Amino acid sequence: MEFQEVVRRRRMVRKFTDEPVSDESIQRIMRNAVRGPSAGFSQGQGFLVLQGEPLRRLTEMFEWWGGEDAKTAPVVVIPFSAKDVYLDRYAQEDKGWTDRSEDHWPVPYWDIDTGMAALLILQTAVDEGLGAVFFGMDEDKWPELRAAFGVPDMYVPIGMIAIGHSADEAISEGASPRTRKRRPFDEVVHWGQWR
Repeated sequence: MEFQEVVRRRRMVRKFTDEPVSDESIQRIMRNAVRGPSAGFSQGQGFLVLQGEPLRRLTEMFEWWGGEDAKTAPVVVIPFSAKDVYLDRYAQEDKGWTDRSEDHWPVPYWDIDTGMAALLILQTAVDEGLGAVFFGMDEDKWPELRAAFGVPDMYVPIGMIAIGHSADEAISEGASPRTRKRRPFDEVVHWGQWR
């Protein structure tokens, strides 16, 4: 699929068939995820890919912000950011900072870079002929998630991505793109001066 077609077709899919996702597709999705930008090549992300029994445990543990239909996805990827990896990397000699202070960071690049990896997952899913939806989870559930799946405390989940074969080619009823129009291009993109 051409890149422009991938971008045009990418949307949040919340209903999935029971068709499994091939191991080859999952491998391509995850290999692309780790190719995202990374400040200082810190590579402070981690990804938990759940299928089968581990995924069933996840669906029983949490309320899904993606909606009950998203629970039918055969694959869920949880992208995690690791702030300490970035703070350690930028305290190294080649970066010039002598401490691990968060004050050096105007925005949390550990979360930004992990968000970019999440977008690569969403786009690669489209390129594989699949659907996907990104959704959040309550912060108070993070300790339970870490304990259930052996995730070290330094990793923070930025959300979850359900992936599968779309059961609905149209935009779901009640979805924001049905109830809201895309903002006009010229209201969002500013050339040379914000007007």
